Amino acid sequence: MDTEKWLSVLPQFLVLIPTAVSCYYPVKKHMKYSVGKTALLCSSVIIPFAVFGSLAVSVLKIGAGLILLPFIAAAFFLYRKTLNTDLPRSLSVYMGVCTAQSFPAQFAYAFDAFINPTSGALDFSLEAQFFQLGLSCFLSVTAYYPSRKYAAKMIDRMNSAKIWYSTCALSFIFLFANIMATPFSYRTILAGRMYYLFPLFEFFMLAVLMIIYVFFYQAAVIILERAELDKRSQLLEMQSSRLYELREYMKQTQRLRHDFRQSVHILSSLAEEGNLDGVRSHLSEYEQRISRSGYAEFCSNASLDALFRYYYETAEEEGIRTDWKIELPEPLTVSELDMAALFGNIMENAIHACSEQTEGEKYFSLTSELRRGNSLYVVSTNSFNGKALKNGEGGYRSTKHGGQGTGLASVFAVAEKYGGSARAHNSEKEFFVDLVIKI
Repeated sequence: MDTEKWLSVLPQFLVLIPTAVSCYYPVKKHMKYSVGKTALLCSSVIIPFAVFGSLAVSVLKIGAGLILLPFIAAAFFLYRKTLNTDLPRSLSVYMGVCTAQSFPAQFAYAFDAFINPTSGALDFSLEAQFFQLGLSCFLSVTAYYPSRKYAAKMIDRMNSAKIWYSTCALSFIFLFANIMATPFSYRTILAGRMYYLFPLFEFFMLAVLMIIYVFFYQAAVIILERAELDKRSQLLEMQSSRLYELREYMKQTQRLRHDFRQSVHILSSLAEEGNLDGVRSHLSEYEQRISRSGYAEFCSNASLDALFRYYYETAEEEGIRTDWKIELPEPLTVSELDMAALFGNIMENAIHACSEQTEGEKYFSLTSELRRGNSLYVVSTNSFNGKALKNGEGGYRSTKHGGQGTGLASVFAVAEKYGGSARAHNSEKEFFVDLVIKI
């Protein structure tokens, strides 16, 4: 074995190291393992491959690209296994990094053509390989800050699979163009003005790619801001709806209190007359009215208690069996409007789902519980007809109009606002909403 030939090819494979490092910049928060464990796992694959790949190139006398390209494609599956993010995001990052790292190779070809004009890409010189490795490391270092600050923000917040796949397509176009522009014979780039045009063309391509990424970031920021405004609008809409329900219910209880004064006068008159049967009859009728009005107290907050009683009565009118256990901080340490929106949407969605059942028992269980002194856990379980409309991003669409469900969106928005999390899921016969917020 020609050891000198093997060592002269090895640097071309070592560019995989800065490439791999760059792939993890934007997704550090989504890494499945620690940085050390991930580095050990990647090194255990890349370093042996670099050794055996350079051996294969030196023995078989083939281009390194014939071995590198299949490995890079296969290495994505290893990369995917080390992350907790979805396929569109991980594929977009991987394709973007590989595309950006293809430009140092093109500049290295131009450098190699200058020092070895009679050679070609298949006989990549050691000096050109170190030139490529140096450019790759430089690109990796300079990409750290924008990747961690801007790209990571997009990874965390942008949930549209279509947008991520579109960036994959864009990166593939530039990567394919670089592969096709590889000068297998340097005579092609040394003819006439091509020696100057080739590196200028590659520099122009790299600049265009960076500009497109910047535009993508700016467009994504606008989309996210618009989504945030829509979310706030939905939340305000839900809060307005809950306030209206509270006002209506308070008007009802005000009428009951007014009627109670009249009942006192009637009872007083009947007692003076000694008409005990009349007293019993009036008390029995008033007791039934009070029972229908649901005066059981759910919490000490008057507004939220009125909201719970409103939906409790609605559930009873729909023939829904309820099992509610409500525990809230006293005094309330979060916005009353936010709590009204959160519980109001959960109860409204659950009761609506139960009302659509045509067979089986209708039931709705709701529990809120304080844990560890600073966390409120809410668990909602209700029966439903088994027909759930899911969207492509793991969420649910409204069964009322088929569009994006604003009720669940409002619940998720409140949970996010208070540093918590919310999850909705379903089985064949039950729908669940679980959330936790900091109080």
